[in-house]
Amino acid sequence: MQENDLQAIRSLIARHKRLDWLFAVFGIACLMLGVLTLTSLFVDMWMTGAERLHPDFLTNFPSRRAGQAGILAAWVGSLLVMLVTAAVAIPLGVAAGVYLEEYAPKNWLTDIIEINVSNLAGVPSIVYGLLGLGMFVYTFGLGRSILTAGLTLALLILPVVIVATREAIRAIPQMIREGAYACGATTWQTVRDHIVPYSSPGILTGVIIGMARAIGETAPLIVVGAVTFIAYLPPAPLSGDPAAGLFDWAQAAFTVLPIQMFNWTSRPDVAFHANAAAAGLVLVGMTLAMNAVAIWLRYRLRKNIKW
Repeated sequence: MQENDLQAIRSLIARHKRLDWLFAVFGIACLMLGVLTLTSLFVDMWMTGAERLHPDFLTNFPSRRAGQAGILAAWVGSLLVMLVTAAVAIPLGVAAGVYLEEYAPKNWLTDIIEINVSNLAGVPSIVYGLLGLGMFVYTFGLGRSILTAGLTLALLILPVVIVATREAIRAIPQMIREGAYACGATTWQTVRDHIVPYSSPGILTGVIIGMARAIGETAPLIVVGAVTFIAYLPPAPLSGDPAAGLFDWAQAAFTVLPIQMFNWTSRPDVAFHANAAAAGLVLVGMTLAMNAVAIWLRYRLRKNIKW
């Protein structure tokens, strides 16, 4: 090889290394911009609302007086709505993803379903609120309740869970299925004993993303009837006289933390703005706690997997 050719190759490699370095610097700058923006917003929220974080703030109901107002009804409502959302969206989303990947025939109908599921993941949340209003409130007569809110948010995150489930299942090597079939296992046995356990960490990642989106939603809950001021809690199961049923709480009126924050930030009194910042810190803490549990479960599942 001639010396000129070697010089050209060295020059090309050096130019590509410079481009790699520039791209790495650009990526780090973009990352730091996002991290610094998020950090500054969180620090500002902490400085504004940290003084309101005390036990009374968590155990008091909303009030017209900022110093006495609390978020008891809001954080309890958020927990109950998320409970309904998870109970509906996770089983349905995982089952739908498993069916589309392992059972559904590859034809034009399946292709249409797959395209629509992917598109639904990007639909604005207000559209799901209108869907929940028309379907659950008016058609099924469930009223403006915790159950309606949970079902609406379940529809919202269902496409995310389905897509994450399918991607996690696709990552399982085909030899796992072939080995199970060679040992005489049925499709259901293969899915139950191999596919779902091995793909569980990836599925939980989708669940984390979906639930984190749902807990901060406001627009669809306003549409289905969340109230901005509520001074009582849903009835506890088997409490009161006569005793409440096990699921009477699901038919109760509700509010959630994002709506309570919206109510306080719309008021001119800066003391209510401090309450909203404190409620935002509680919401962030709830989201982190929920995600921490899911991440811990994902870690345990990955640790127990034996390929």
